[in-house]
Amino acid sequence: MDGIPETFPINHDDYHAKHIGRMADGRQFFLTTPFVPAVGDATGGEYIALFMFDSRGKLLYAKIDELGPRSTLDKDAASNLYDQRLASLGDVEFCDIRIAPFKTERFGIEFGLIPRECEDEDDEPAIEMQPGNYMAFFDPWDGDYDT
Repeated sequence: MDGIPETFPINHDDYHAKHIGRMADGRQFFLTTPFVPAVGDATGGEYIALFMFDSRGKLLYAKIDELGPRSTLDKDAASNLYDQRLASLGDVEFCDIRIAPFKTERFGIEFGLIPRECEDEDDEPAIEMQPGNYMAFFDPWDGDYDT
């Protein structure tokens, strides 16, 4: 895709990029909580996603848990599962990462940091966290994101 880098950084922060970093063996990880919004008759859905990357930023695998709609979410169970996913990584360093855009499908839904299709010449190339589009990365691809 025009304007989309092969890899891009994500800066560690205390918000959506709180649980990103490196494992002792060099693999990179991103633990996050994508969602499908409830719109109209659709109930939406909440998820926990652990994305694992090799040292060069290529997706190795994704472990994605389906939690159900936000309206019936058991927050304690979700928090416990999230903590389990984080603990499963062992000893890690929370830090900036550099990864390639990626997508994978689970439950009939695309997950990942997916390049956005430009709809016209005024559209700016972007990479968006899906589902939920709660992180969007733009040129100059410096690791910062919009929410």
